[in-house]
Amino acid sequence: MGRAVKLTLSEIDRSFGDVQVLFDVDLVLNPGEVHALIGENGAGKSTTMKIMSGYLAPTAGQVLLDDVPATFAGSQDAEGRGVVLIHQEFNLAEQLTVEQNVFLGHELKRGPFLDKRAMRARTQALLERLNCKVSPDARVRDISNPDKQMVEIAKALGREARVLVMDEPTAVLTEREAEVLFEQVDRLRAEGVAILFTSHKLDEVKRISDRVTVMRDGRVVAQAATAEMTEDDMATAMVGRDVSSLYPARTRPVGDEVVLAVRDLNVPGHATDVSFDLHRGEILGIAGLIGSGRTETMEGLVGLRTATGRIEMHGQQVRFDRPRAALAAGVAYLTEDRKARGLLLAKGMRENLTLQSLPDFTAFLIDERAEDRALDRAIADFDIRAPHRKVEVGNLSGGNQQKLLLAKTMLADPEIVIIDEPTRGIDIGTKQQIYAFIHALVADGKSVIVISSEMQEVIGLADRVLVMRQGRVAGELTGEEIGEDRIVRLAMGLDGMRGAA
Repeated sequence: MGRAVKLTLSEIDRSFGDVQVLFDVDLVLNPGEVHALIGENGAGKSTTMKIMSGYLAPTAGQVLLDDVPATFAGSQDAEGRGVVLIHQEFNLAEQLTVEQNVFLGHELKRGPFLDKRAMRARTQALLERLNCKVSPDARVRDISNPDKQMVEIAKALGREARVLVMDEPTAVLTEREAEVLFEQVDRLRAEGVAILFTSHKLDEVKRISDRVTVMRDGRVVAQAATAEMTEDDMATAMVGRDVSSLYPARTRPVGDEVVLAVRDLNVPGHATDVSFDLHRGEILGIAGLIGSGRTETMEGLVGLRTATGRIEMHGQQVRFDRPRAALAAGVAYLTEDRKARGLLLAKGMRENLTLQSLPDFTAFLIDERAEDRALDRAIADFDIRAPHRKVEVGNLSGGNQQKLLLAKTMLADPEIVIIDEPTRGIDIGTKQQIYAFIHALVADGKSVIVISSEMQEVIGLADRVLVMRQGRVAGELTGEEIGEDRIVRLAMGLDGMRGAA
């Protein structure tokens, strides 16, 4: 590890054309310190990190290394000086091996030849340091998202980072994997590395950071030692309003009418004999550990996967061989992977709103005035915030992408909405908006199924919870039964199986 380095941002502004997104940002990363940068999606965090790490140049202000002004020619120049960014979106070559990705652009050589033995040994050592079991020879396209994140971290460790910028590094990690990451952060901090850490999980910010900077609307609105701020303090600073009542109160009771009845649904390799009912005006939560079959069950239900079983809507048997058939019947599914399967990132908001993007949908056209009216309504109803109407969707924040996907889905006016990971990678302010939207749906007589890895989200939203384990329904919880202890015990097989329908 090289010598310790302090990185400073001084009076940083950044504009994209006529739109200014950063205003007079000051931030210091000290050696041996973890500095958390938090804020709502769209607050300016990503732009700030890209300026730190050479991906963008500031419009005004200075970047300093050890109090000396530094100008980066690009990200490789920044890496050469020890400043490394771990991206929120994987920056990996899918067709290459893990080893090739770790050393891509930094290959080790012996004379004129690649030193493959040394690179493999070094990759293996980095993976073992992270307690990652993936082979250096594995193709990146064939490994899981959590393992891809560990490969990103291994890349950064292999660069001998002296300033490490981490953009939502735990978003796709399990709690156990996140703890492994935190152990590495603790080790790097002890070695004198200056670390910037961003996360929407405020408990992680409390757990890992020494100092906190809060951004809102492109400005720094608070800076303090982490010990001096509670999670509520952080959340209020982020959104500029009280978010202690994160989950809305129920405004009308669940109806008695069963709108959807599923019996003995089987998704080969993923789910077995799944049965449940969904009532009018109900929020049904689906909980369980990663790999429990939650997502695959719902994908089978709407025709994204091959499935067998009996599905009834209002007492009439239906069959969905593809999502288009489900949507035509009034059942909409919002994928957990909004970037790869839900939205066309290179297209604008209007195109995404009015062109169906699932593979088996045929694009259709309506007149441009109707498209514009639909976009106007989506922006107003879902509070979609964008610098301008023609922005590519890939340049929107995660929260605004999710709100656009919700708006697109609701154009079809579905009766039943299945939302997979509704707030993954989304800030607390946007979470509050999405929770209010879900409650507005059921208040309007629609029914919602929410699949979530966040325990408190399931507990806070759901009227009833199905807990899945190893592809089966392990139990059903209602009312005061819905709690973290009961869900965990069912998910881990510590409580006996119970019928769910």
